Amino acid sequence: MHCPFCGEHETKVVDSRLVAEGQQIRRRRECISCHERFSTFEVAELLMPKVVKNDGTRQPFDEDKLRAGIQRALEKRPVSVEEFEACLTRIKHRLRATGERELPSREVGEAVMEALHQLDQVAYVRFASVYRSFQDINEFRQEIDRLSLNKETGGDE
Repeated sequence: MHCPFCGEHETKVVDSRLVAEGQQIRRRRECISCHERFSTFEVAELLMPKVVKNDGTRQPFDEDKLRAGIQRALEKRPVSVEEFEACLTRIKHRLRATGERELPSREVGEAVMEALHQLDQVAYVRFASVYRSFQDINEFRQEIDRLSLNKETGGDE
């Protein structure tokens, strides 16, 4: 680590602490040359897989796009910010856990649908209507009937 004050290449770690609920390490460093102290933060770099669209093009995973789609589905629904953020985290964890470098966009959509199904059924139907391109009211009715039947039997899709 280069010293930000004098540019020296050698610094020593004086103290290390976990911060951000254990997601980062804060290190206090001291320059060997000028003896100035400074802090650095270390985080794990977790790469999300690329998304392979239906037309075969590949795009980097876009968390903002995922967030916006889920927010649209959850608009005016009684879901807290904490529940929303936890939902996003579960989806990203699930996608990363595949270990794949590339995932079909269909898998991303299915992961969102599963998470919304558990979080809020109205949001789930909203998202499903766009994701599956519902053409008429009958498709909405079929999805709602499937949800109702599933709820009555106590099973998951």
